[in-house]
Amino acid sequence: MKKLFLLVSLIVCFTTLAQKKTTFNKKRIVEASCGQCQFGMEGNGCDLAVRIDGKAYFVEGTDIDKHGDAHAEDGFCETIRKAEVIGTIKDTVFVVTHFKLLPKKH
Repeated sequence: MKKLFLLVSLIVCFTTLAQKKTTFNKKRIVEASCGQCQFGMEGNGCDLAVRIDGKAYFVEGTDIDKHGDAHAEDGFCETIRKAEVIGTIKDTVFVVTHFKLLPKKH
């Protein structure tokens, strides 16, 4: 019974450690754009992504179409914008709890 308990405990610990998770509790300014069109990420269609510390992550919790026309001149498929975010990186996805697109500077 002790061996079984130890084995289960080790599996739970390794599973927890294997999930890469980084949380940003304070607002942070990041680059936001279409992952496929601007960041060169693999995928079908156009999906919102953010670039944090040089690494791009698809976004979960908001959608590319909730922030204007993605194919407009200033849209995510045409340009990289700045956004204020709060959220958590879970493996390869940024789970957003706050996303505010910042005005484009001319």
